[in-house]
Amino acid sequence: MLNPQRLAIFATIIKAGSISAAAAQLRIGKSVVSRQLAKLEEELGARLIQRSTRKLALTEIGDQVLQQARQIERALGNIEQLTDQHQQQVRGLLRVSSSIAARRPLVPLLAEFAQLHPEVKISLQLEDRMVDLIDEQIDVAIRTSNLVDSTLVARKLADNRSIIVAAPSYLARAGEPQTPEQLRDHACLLYTNSGKVYDEWTFVGKDGVYAVRVDGPLQINDGGSLVGAAVAGAGVLRVPVALVRKELKEGALVPVLAHCELPQGPATYAVYPAREFLALKTSVFIDFLQARMGN
Repeated sequence: MLNPQRLAIFATIIKAGSISAAAAQLRIGKSVVSRQLAKLEEELGARLIQRSTRKLALTEIGDQVLQQARQIERALGNIEQLTDQHQQQVRGLLRVSSSIAARRPLVPLLAEFAQLHPEVKISLQLEDRMVDLIDEQIDVAIRTSNLVDSTLVARKLADNRSIIVAAPSYLARAGEPQTPEQLRDHACLLYTNSGKVYDEWTFVGKDGVYAVRVDGPLQINDGGSLVGAAVAGAGVLRVPVALVRKELKEGALVPVLAHCELPQGPATYAVYPAREFLALKTSVFIDFLQARMGN
């Protein structure tokens, strides 16, 4: 009978890209990984991987075995999660993915959760890309976007309302715009990502949503840095309210065009791979985020 652990190790080797990387990920010796792979090939009577000094390549039978090995790997993960549920202890490594900009409201919540659950270690991965949760072994991702991946489960955390703000020092120097169209005459701080500059700010008028094209001295691919530039008086900024609550409360930033309606953006969700048993650490963390961010 095949050893399911060897199949899981085989799947990890392919996912990691090398035996050395798999050994580091599994926290076992490289020789152990190599030996387990050799035993699996011996049991199957077939070579699964063509080895070279540069890379690993699956054989035809190796590719077929990999599909089944991934199912076994997921089943082993479900068994571990079922054990966690049975123990009723919030513990273990919690891997979280989020956009870079979301770190401003998220990191304080992670610190609070860690204090509430000292047996949990949190690994936060900040990237402005669509992370593959299964391949990269992410427990939960925080996403503000329209969701289309049917293999993922999404739980809404909060609506995403935007606001236009500026520092009092900027408004004292440049004046305050009274209509969206007057933004064309102001220094606007623009978000950019993957070569695209978001220089059209939308508003809700009597005839529906319309856009005003704006321009300014700074284009930055990080919302937190844009907030810092706005606080420094560099210009006018359109930003999710969640990123500037502190600055608004302290008066470092003030609302601009508060009488104008902005379209509602995509909501913020906690997203995780669909599986029969959700680890207790993950479900408790999502409940915590819903309670904090929903308020």
